[in-house]
Amino acid sequence: MSATTQSPSDDAETESKYERLQAYLSERAQDGELYFKSKFIADEVGLSAKEIGALMVQLRDSAADLEIEKWSYTSATTWRVEPA
Repeated sequence: MSATTQSPSDDAETESKYERLQAYLSERAQDGELYFKSKFIADEVGLSAKEIGALMVQLRDSAADLEIEKWSYTSATTWRVEPA
């Protein structure tokens, strides 16, 4: 078995996706709370629902300007986002 590592371009791509999602959420939540399911914003941010879900967990722990909460689960996670 060989260990897999990410190349620098993979890290840069992930960072770009992270920043794109963070900017989208900051803009949309600017006037108050935002509730969404990843599958419904996937096309708008150019990411898959699965990518958004993984990035939301990272954003929840590190985005200082946003409060992110896993709000409910009915066929897919609903996220609640508001400015910090």
